[in-house]
Amino acid sequence: MPFTHDTDASLVTMAALVNSELDDTLETPQDLDRFVLEQEISGSRTHDATELRRVRALRPVVRQFFGAEEGPAVELVNTILVDHRALPQLVRHDHWDWHLHAATSESPLAVRLAVEAAMAMVDVIRNDDLSRLAHCAAEDCQGVLVDLSRNRSKRYCDLGCGNRAAVAAYRERQRQAK
Repeated sequence: MPFTHDTDASLVTMAALVNSELDDTLETPQDLDRFVLEQEISGSRTHDATELRRVRALRPVVRQFFGAEEGPAVELVNTILVDHRALPQLVRHDHWDWHLHAATSESPLAVRLAVEAAMAMVDVIRNDDLSRLAHCAAEDCQGVLVDLSRNRSKRYCDLGCGNRAAVAAYRERQRQAK
């Protein structure tokens, strides 16, 4: 994998956040609690409807990174970092070794998610790897994906599109064999 563990984790969280709009997995504060636990997001929480609304509002912002050209991606990264007064610092917590946070653990969840996304994008842009953030290849899907594979071969999001495509291809081969 081309990035550090914290960048990988942030990129995967970005895709999960954007895709949560497609499969309606962030409808309640309890859904957000589950998302935070699954994505191993640290820091303070309010566990209320306002926090949920702010995180949900972040999805279209983060979606802009997927399939973005360098110029607009850089502009969005800088806007997020400036708007939230990001101040990168090394931290170590839970099972994570030293890594960067650019928002305090007391910052609102939506701010931490936005800033962590922007910080991950800094690495993506500096590595000239924007192509690793893509839209799902399934024609009927609006999902996004992060391709962390060595050979850059991931084409489908994590919402089951790859399995559906494989089953469809298998059935087509079986049909043609008859």
